[in-house]
Amino acid sequence: MIPLKNKLEVDKLRNSCKIAAETLMLLKGLVKPGITTYELNKAAEQFILAQNAKPSFKGYMGFPSALCTSVNDEVVHGIPSNRQLKEGDIVSLDVGTWQDGFYGDMAITLPVGDIKPEVKKLLDVTQKALYLGIEQAKVGKRISDISWAIQSIAEKEGYSVVRAFVGHGIGRRLHEEPKIPNYGLPGRGEKIKAGMVLAIEPMINMGGSPVRILADQWTAVTGDGSLSAHFEHTVAITHDGNQILTKIE
Repeated sequence: MIPLKNKLEVDKLRNSCKIAAETLMLLKGLVKPGITTYELNKAAEQFILAQNAKPSFKGYMGFPSALCTSVNDEVVHGIPSNRQLKEGDIVSLDVGTWQDGFYGDMAITLPVGDIKPEVKKLLDVTQKALYLGIEQAKVGKRISDISWAIQSIAEKEGYSVVRAFVGHGIGRRLHEEPKIPNYGLPGRGEKIKAGMVLAIEPMINMGGSPVRILADQWTAVTGDGSLSAHFEHTVAITHDGNQILTKIE
């Protein structure tokens, strides 16, 4: 069953999502060669707590940190460490927040210093895929219309979408129904209704789509060692269109 939210619940989600977005904007200013992913995690946790919120990833199913930091060929769920970021790296930052009973979820992939043009293109296409998916997230469409929009642009540019992980509903729980794959034929799956709140998150690889999990039981990396990018927004569906709750105006 897909929980539908009323206006008050969406407003509470918006508050939590705003904290997630502000956290990532803070980290965006800190990402540079030489900083460690642990330092980014510490900054994220301190900021979230200062907003009278909680970092929702910390302790979730045993995850040890407030922030997922996935570098280069790491797709998602990278655990912060003393690893220093280097010039030319890319790093995906995925953050979850909880305040007043509701969750926020957002991810961005950032360049570390100067990156190669082909790597910048991967980031640009992945972010474009996110917004093309969001365009399909409206009343009367179906979940797979989001999936198809993301898959189409990725494959048109010669990339592949990760199939092992999906987007999801969000609200009083971090992960709710429906699941939102980043691939699939259009016109299938649940009908999109007003009151749904969806975390849409394309994960796109420069190489093939398979991934494997490292020995830490969390970090997912591309099977062929190719680079991967990840962007995510939390989106509320209304009769008047959709609202990106994690967007800072």
